[in-house]
Amino acid sequence: MKDIILVRHLMKDYKDVKAVRNISFSVKEGSLFAFLGENGAGKSTTINMLCTVLNKTSGTIVIDGHDIDSEAQAIRNKIGIVFQGSVLDPVLTVKENLVSRCAYYGMSKKETSERIAYLSKLLSLDEIMKRKYGKMSGGQKRRVDIARALINNPRVLFLDEPTTGLDPKTRQTVWKIINNLRKELGLTVFLTTHYMEETEEADEVVIIDHGEIVAEGTPNTLKTKYSSNKLLWHVEKSEENEDLILKYNLRFKYVVDTYKIKFDKNDDIIDFLSKERNIVKDYEIIKGNMDDVFINVTGKELGE
Repeated sequence: MKDIILVRHLMKDYKDVKAVRNISFSVKEGSLFAFLGENGAGKSTTINMLCTVLNKTSGTIVIDGHDIDSEAQAIRNKIGIVFQGSVLDPVLTVKENLVSRCAYYGMSKKETSERIAYLSKLLSLDEIMKRKYGKMSGGQKRRVDIARALINNPRVLFLDEPTTGLDPKTRQTVWKIINNLRKELGLTVFLTTHYMEETEEADEVVIIDHGEIVAEGTPNTLKTKYSSNKLLWHVEKSEENEDLILKYNLRFKYVVDTYKIKFDKNDDIIDFLSKERNIVKDYEIIKGNMDDVFINVTGKELGE
């Protein structure tokens, strides 16, 4: 797969403040790319530069073969953006909002009709097409937001925290739609999110902190490097049990009838259970997750 986004030595300064500090990364065509950082880390600044909203101080940005310095409009035609907050008119119907967006791209009446019909079928919008945008549920609004972002048939879809504020069931529905779009349209998806479990299926994850990339790789690679496996030992709290854990120089805490014990390697858990199988009987093994990765890399929880 080719690199559909290529960023090299990107920098953004605001007088004496270096918001983005010489970062480089690439995004493969058709992939799901997760870009993570707390507020103020430089994440939004970077995305705004990629989307041609903000001028860079220096560095290179190339999207689908177009250099941002000389072909910014070509890049705008190749990208779609689903913002965290709505940008559609709440008093207009879904169709009226989409027609307005088509007009922004200079589409003819026939092109507008065909494009809206296609997106309506793709995203199951027929039943809500005549409803006012402001009167719909969060999940329905998100489907319309995605349709708006796809009006220009983009090659790259930027999703800025697309499921924030949605209930778990609706979040699953939105992600099912996004994954179907990737399969059917070959879309490249550039994701930012506060829900770390949404990064588990990403092809590549980049974490930015204080304007610099502090970690990057596949989810499994990052979890192996920056997270710890845990053993949940379900047993009553006692001095004897804690002495057993401390004998192995392990870190632990006790929460609701369970010792949560950290291990650096999964093999260490197996070794511990093998040696103490007559004592440790009721347990679960939990692999480190992306929340652990983010905390260990940045020292903070995402969204803190």
